[in-house]
Amino acid sequence: MMKRIDRFLMFLLLMLAFCGCRKEDTRVLTEKVPDEAIVPAAMTEEPVSAPEQEEVAAIEYKYKQDLNIIEDNYRNYYEIFLSSFYDSNGDGIGDINGLIQKLDYINDGDPATDTDLGFNGIWLMPVMPSDSYHKYDVKDYYNIDPQYGTLDDFKNLIKECDKRGIKLIIDLVFNHTSAKHPWFQKAVTYLQGLEKDKEPDLKECPYIGYYHFTKDYDGGKSYHRVGNTDWYYEGVFWDQMPDLALENTEVRREIEEIAKYWLNLGVGGFRLDAAKEFYSGQKDKNTEVLQWFTDYVASIDENAYIVGEVWEGTDTIAAYYESGITSLFNFPLAMHNGEIVKTVRGLGTATASSFAENMMSMQMKYQEGNEDYIDAPFISNHDTTRVSAQCVNNEEQMKMSAGLLLTLNGSPFVYYGEEIGMNSRGDKDENKRLPMYWSGKDHNGMTQKPSNADEVNQEFPPVDEQLENPLSILNYYKRAIRIRNENPEIARGEIGIIEEITDQNVLVVRKNYQDSEILIIYNFSTGEAAVNLADTGRNGWKIRGYLTVDGSEVTLQKDCLTLPGYAIAFLK
Repeated sequence: MMKRIDRFLMFLLLMLAFCGCRKEDTRVLTEKVPDEAIVPAAMTEEPVSAPEQEEVAAIEYKYKQDLNIIEDNYRNYYEIFLSSFYDSNGDGIGDINGLIQKLDYINDGDPATDTDLGFNGIWLMPVMPSDSYHKYDVKDYYNIDPQYGTLDDFKNLIKECDKRGIKLIIDLVFNHTSAKHPWFQKAVTYLQGLEKDKEPDLKECPYIGYYHFTKDYDGGKSYHRVGNTDWYYEGVFWDQMPDLALENTEVRREIEEIAKYWLNLGVGGFRLDAAKEFYSGQKDKNTEVLQWFTDYVASIDENAYIVGEVWEGTDTIAAYYESGITSLFNFPLAMHNGEIVKTVRGLGTATASSFAENMMSMQMKYQEGNEDYIDAPFISNHDTTRVSAQCVNNEEQMKMSAGLLLTLNGSPFVYYGEEIGMNSRGDKDENKRLPMYWSGKDHNGMTQKPSNADEVNQEFPPVDEQLENPLSILNYYKRAIRIRNENPEIARGEIGIIEEITDQNVLVVRKNYQDSEILIIYNFSTGEAAVNLADTGRNGWKIRGYLTVDGSEVTLQKDCLTLPGYAIAFLK
């Protein structure tokens, strides 16, 4: 408390001395980050302990507004790896009924309460039958993996999501199938029984045309032998994931029927896996596949949401938007070397003003591809290191990264456990998909880690403890999502940068949506920043809400806005 009083008195003295509010470069420079610290902690052998921080009592937050949620495809998505989320039957594997039990944690559907996270979208990683732990190799496109439950369980999940205003999208994997899928099994059996010099007959076995079989093997690693025959098949990722021949009209008809089946069950759309590998290295062909699938889904449900995985840079993503797909994950923003974390940590040449320039450049390029695109920003997912690793367990930077993500346009995606700062470790995928840390004492519902995962220490408290701490990472996420749900301009607004105020440390963004305007001001420095709102060209701004990493307060006196370090203010 004394620190805040001293800071306030110092501010008053400065006000008197300079006769008004001046924008000062008040950044407290951090020490130069050594090269090894730039590598995420999850890539090191030993976990990095969370820094000890001085306890600061949170000031009462006075800016809670009514929710203003619009039912469209601008949503806040929560990505879930079901196996590691919540176990309802005690077998150590997360399941559909376990997720249903935890839906109120994600969104309870009651605007009068303030106990849920506020996500109104869920991306459910693959749930169809598969022999792998990750289930990206599908054996049956029309069912639920028995480890996860039944179709009736899934139908109940959709019903419970609908009650809460949650749009449920599922992973749809049609770049490849499992090698145990009946289509592939029938094709292989046919080829193994085929006379050596005889060519296959699609009338005898149409499934030969469902995959890329050939005798012209060139020694490439993406082709694999069919038993002891002279035939080979394409499988870019793994010999147990044979690639589908998406140019085959019968294959497309199958995929259309699959999509229609799940849409009719009530799913709200799809996440498309490996969209740039439909034809590896052939962007135009991949774009055509996305256009075909997007158009088909829209013919069944014009409100369905599709987001594709194209792990590439801005220019390539912009080209894929020409397919007309709703969203593509914005990989240039993500991971330890993406624009969000680089800007928050001040790595390299990243500054507030450079983030603004890059953000506006991305928007312009994506709009050229698809004027109606909805951005899909994220920081981490099941294939990347977690935010805790990217920020080397610096809690303030982790919060600020989340704040930046959740104030961007579009539909942001948050990976389960990021809201409590869960740790990952190294490059092993299993270590990025560890059990959700619900409690350190109550083990009901806790899942077992994937069989090949390592033991990873969790440096931050579990859900039940963070819910009780107003300064926790979890409660930071809750307020950030709440503010987003109070102000539809944040996701949908036309963006403008107020360059007169934006500099190395301070970013000022104006967003306009349906005759309403909101101002978002970011302080990326660790020190306090004073911003003169008279430079915005408009008077009468009032605080609508704010996010601070230590519970301190954003204040506004006349036209002078004072932001603590790593603070974000919202004004109308």
